[in-house]
Amino acid sequence: MPAYNKDDLQRRMTGAVEALKHDLSGLRTGRANVGLLDPVTVEVYGSNMPLNQVATVSAPEPRLLSVQVWDKSNVTPVEKAIRSAGLGINPITDGQNIRLPIPDLTEERRKELAKLAGQYAEKARIAVRNVRRDGMDALKTDENKKEIGEDERKRSEGEVQKMTDATIAEIDSAATAKEKEILGK
Repeated sequence: MPAYNKDDLQRRMTGAVEALKHDLSGLRTGRANVGLLDPVTVEVYGSNMPLNQVATVSAPEPRLLSVQVWDKSNVTPVEKAIRSAGLGINPITDGQNIRLPIPDLTEERRKELAKLAGQYAEKARIAVRNVRRDGMDALKTDENKKEIGEDERKRSEGEVQKMTDATIAEIDSAATAKEKEILGK
């Protein structure tokens, strides 16, 4: 059984890009985005649950998020969870509806967030390079076991490098787009 598996490498590289996109969606851009509340967990019914399992989140206006809590008894825990999530948002409770006005970002905060987007992208690039290294190691292992020849190894190494380059380009474009969005350019 060859150690090199192109599909597995592709899956792992795609996973790194998906993880990056998820991380980037959590960054605030000064515009209301329902993905902003994805990391928020609420302590209800004796356990921690994601916010989207106890309420409906919507963005009725560009600078406002609305959280419709399903069970009246969960309004206070949801409000508390949003306050303590460190998003810099002050919830306004109105019955079972919680309004979240999105404040303007200061220039300093925008720069911090853009830097954070860059850090997320670098983490994703490192993950992709680790996958590439695993692929190259697997190819050498296969060659040493005489399962493939030197030509096959070199051809496959080229494929792995192409996959890596394409994935890193995708990471760069996602990060650049997010940084532009954050900085309002």
